[in-house]
Amino acid sequence: MSRDLTPPPSDSALQQARRWLLESGDIPPGLVTEALQQSWLRSRHAGLSPQEHPGHSPTCDDAELRQALGTQREFLAHARPVMDFLFDQVRDCGNLVILSDARGLLLHALGDNDFSERADRVSLRPGALWHEHDRGTNAIGTALAEQRALVIHGAEHYLARNSFLTCAAAPVVASDGQLRGVLDISGDHRSRHPHTFALVRSAARMIEDRLFHSRHLRDQILRLHPHPEGLGAVGEGLVALSDDGWVIGANTLARNWLSLSDGRIGCGTLEQLTGLRLGQFPPGRIMRCRLPHGDTIHAKLEPRHKLVVNLGEPVLRLHEPEHPALSVDLSSPAPNASPSAKVDVKIQDAFRRACRVQAQGIALLIQGESGAGKEVFARALHAEGPRSNHAFVALNCAALPETLIEAELFGYVGGAFTGARREGAPGRIRDADGGTLFLDEIGDMPLSLQARLLRVLQDKTVVPLGGSKSFPVNFQLVCATHRHLKEAVRAGHFREDLYYRLNGLTVTLPALRERHDFDELVHTTLSRTMHDMGNARTVTLNPGLMQAMRQYTWPGNLRQLNALLRTMCALLETDESALDWHHLPEDMVSELQEAVHSPEVASPTPASAANTFVAEANLKRLSGQAIRHVIDATGGNMSEAARRLGISRNTLYRRIKQGLD
Repeated sequence: MSRDLTPPPSDSALQQARRWLLESGDIPPGLVTEALQQSWLRSRHAGLSPQEHPGHSPTCDDAELRQALGTQREFLAHARPVMDFLFDQVRDCGNLVILSDARGLLLHALGDNDFSERADRVSLRPGALWHEHDRGTNAIGTALAEQRALVIHGAEHYLARNSFLTCAAAPVVASDGQLRGVLDISGDHRSRHPHTFALVRSAARMIEDRLFHSRHLRDQILRLHPHPEGLGAVGEGLVALSDDGWVIGANTLARNWLSLSDGRIGCGTLEQLTGLRLGQFPPGRIMRCRLPHGDTIHAKLEPRHKLVVNLGEPVLRLHEPEHPALSVDLSSPAPNASPSAKVDVKIQDAFRRACRVQAQGIALLIQGESGAGKEVFARALHAEGPRSNHAFVALNCAALPETLIEAELFGYVGGAFTGARREGAPGRIRDADGGTLFLDEIGDMPLSLQARLLRVLQDKTVVPLGGSKSFPVNFQLVCATHRHLKEAVRAGHFREDLYYRLNGLTVTLPALRERHDFDELVHTTLSRTMHDMGNARTVTLNPGLMQAMRQYTWPGNLRQLNALLRTMCALLETDESALDWHHLPEDMVSELQEAVHSPEVASPTPASAANTFVAEANLKRLSGQAIRHVIDATGGNMSEAARRLGISRNTLYRRIKQGLD
């Protein structure tokens, strides 16, 4: 077993070593490499016999394979193009290109037909488990166990039935240092080629770099290479930096060159971890640097496109200030939105901090009033995070009775309760495996279910209702509540141990009345609403009405604003381009009037043109003026006037009887 082109041990040495292992449980030094000796000993301690019967081939069933493929969608999406390229290099040479996950489960394989048939006899195919403790010493499993690239040739395999193979494998590690899986080339041991090891290592780095760029699309990237010509090419080191200089990711080459261990990623700034100051790298310029251990390296800093976050309901927009034309709307298109408008600083700061801790898998707790945009915030975090290619699964703990929450969240087996589906259901937790689980109104979860949820978070497994089998799960947890959970803990309504599990980081979203980007929210919501209605018109608000809306307390927050503007847009006539007081539902007219502190505001009064108003001193007369204007505009058609005002005809007649002045 080797990392380089060192010849493997002779057949006689391997036979002697295997005989010593079987007879005494140990191997004398000098017969095989120390690494191979340790791998064989691990295999023996796992209870495996070298002469194990071929019928014993650990595999998962079709359902488990489908679930694994769903969980690993992002990994597969970036690995498959590289595997296609790699297979083109070894095609027609009797080889198999294989990808496994971090458990040793084979996910995908490409191979020549003649060798694939032979490989299938030892279950070298998707769905089989090839970790070292399942199959003994083998390239995939041992690369996982030792987390390094290696070759296992012929009789170096612990199981005798696998000795016809020669395999070269390299681990694939994400930018946060987490092992994602292994890339392997397997073939007949008689056709071992010295270039195979180099090919598989290079291909594994290509997958790592694809994963890196996908995850750090909006971060600052520091490119590294011993030679300036190597920057921007295959084989460069990559370091991802936050806007304040923290190291939040690095590829394998960068970690090696900077002596940066996996556990240090996310734990300090560039200067703290490497001795290099971020300020010494002008964006776009190649700099020659001396590393603390004495080596020289060239570096180039790529500038980050800074995120500006504007949270609306149900809109969260991500604007790129350096490129105003670039914008992403995570719910629906919103044409004509202004990319340069002011954005609430609290929202930006909350999103920036949440993104950083989410990248480390830390649980998030979002607090805020009802309608403040907590779920929209959570969805945006998911879209920006490393799990964006997997499912976002949401459950409102306050919307379902206790018995249904348990079944929905944890799943159930067939016949677990009256009305249960015959085939059962996996539950939201298992649906979120690999992705994000969003539990809204977590403060309303019953105490009995809080204990079950805590067990899932501790064990990373879930047992369906009525079942006994546990299923491993891996998800990002994001919870939200409008309640004060600390007070609920003190009152005995919420488990303290669960609270600390959920509260990796708490961010509080401001209420709409506390935000400083009200005009931008109105603008983007109007644009999106008109677009949803199939109308490309640009709509504005009467200045007096806008001023009153700014002063209103908005008890329903963004949800209330969105619903109100949608209703007003629905009442627009085809020849109208401005929303005015007469487009408001009747109850909102009086509420907005009361919200204005001064007795004088710019208010609409009737004039000859259809939507022209002048200032009124008495705000109480405002709704009467609006009603009179609409009646005049409809030529006295009371049914049409009531429709435009958003009130019933009886209400309109009652207002006329009470007097409009």
